[in-house]
Amino acid sequence: MKLTQQRSNWKIPFFTIWTGQAFSLVGSMLVQFALIWWLTESTGSATVLATATLAGLLPAVFVGPFAGALVDRRSRRVVMIVADAIIALATIGLATLFALGAVRVWHVYAIMFIRAVAGGFHWPAMEASTSLMVPEEHLSRVAGMNQALHGAMNIVSPPLGALLLGVLSLQAVLMIDVGTAVLAVVPLFFTHIPQPQPRPASTAAEAARPSLWRDVRQGLRYVWGWPGLFTILLMSTVGNFLFNPAFSLLPLLVTNYFGGKALHLGWLEAAVGIGVLLGGLVLSAWGGFRRRILTSLMGFVGIGLGILTVGLAPASAFWLALGAMFLVGLSIAMTDGPIMAVIQAKVAPEMQGRVFTLIRSASKAMSPLSLVIAGPVSDLLGVRIWYVVGGVVCVLLGVSAFFMPVIVHLEDNHGEPADLGGEKTVAVPVPVRLAE
Repeated sequence: MKLTQQRSNWKIPFFTIWTGQAFSLVGSMLVQFALIWWLTESTGSATVLATATLAGLLPAVFVGPFAGALVDRRSRRVVMIVADAIIALATIGLATLFALGAVRVWHVYAIMFIRAVAGGFHWPAMEASTSLMVPEEHLSRVAGMNQALHGAMNIVSPPLGALLLGVLSLQAVLMIDVGTAVLAVVPLFFTHIPQPQPRPASTAAEAARPSLWRDVRQGLRYVWGWPGLFTILLMSTVGNFLFNPAFSLLPLLVTNYFGGKALHLGWLEAAVGIGVLLGGLVLSAWGGFRRRILTSLMGFVGIGLGILTVGLAPASAFWLALGAMFLVGLSIAMTDGPIMAVIQAKVAPEMQGRVFTLIRSASKAMSPLSLVIAGPVSDLLGVRIWYVVGGVVCVLLGVSAFFMPVIVHLEDNHGEPADLGGEKTVAVPVPVRLAE
């Protein structure tokens, strides 16, 4: 059976897996909301919240490139099964600590770190599998559906999390995530995911002794050889440096500035979710501009305007912050969806695990530093400074990008260096091995 024949019947296998992952996403977001609110109520410290975010972020920066190389080497289906299982086991351990009354703040940090490590393998495996299961002409719409899914989860999860915390123990909320993880794993046992042929080694010695580091270097050279993508990564790095503290400290903005409670935090996160949902639905129906990067740049400017408005909103105008967060969510969908579709359509299948994780790692590389700085500075000056500065910088970067040909022509200047050589070649998809 050829790949094109398999893709003609792509909907049932793909959406079987996609639905299971959707359930898992609900559980994961409930856990995230519950743990962040517990840390907020227990400590009230910006430094603690920044450290918790850092625990979930470090694996993406340092483990990501090697995770991507392993994803490209191994069965992506097996990678997702193992990753989901590890996340479930870690959550069971934390629920047990809560049930025994023995939990400490550092326990939460540790579990967040473990979940992030496992997620660092799961995420690129799922994204790299999508391009092998979904025809290219549907990738933008599937990206829009993924944005809509995350938006819907952002709508449902925060209010649901606040409600559940009012009627259930925290350990019971954690066990919901374990149940949804099972729903995600079971379909993977019965659904086939195509696996690309590995990229051939450039020398006989490399073929005899495969090197994980060589695979990582291939990914680095691939991204470096795509000028537009590399420039986008620089923009993303600056944006993440400013935005990660703003979002990680949102609970303190709610409690200390707006005088709200868990429900108000839920409303803000739900506003983001509604925006992402609407943006994802629009993107899935529309597909974006012909040059998909223009859609992303428009969204990037929108994120900056929304964040800036949150920072400038008076304490008595919580409704204005809600509207601004809706704009942020709408803009996130318009920013992320088209970029994801470009990568899935243009990057060779056997390189996608590495490229996805390298992009994620590079874009978040400065975030740990920002979080280390953000906690003490916010305790001293307040959290609004991050929203104002981040919003202004994001708007300026987004507007200036419209006048940069290397970004505007992102899809046209795509290329990759030959493996460890100095020449550039155009990326061409390789045959797909249907048997795992």
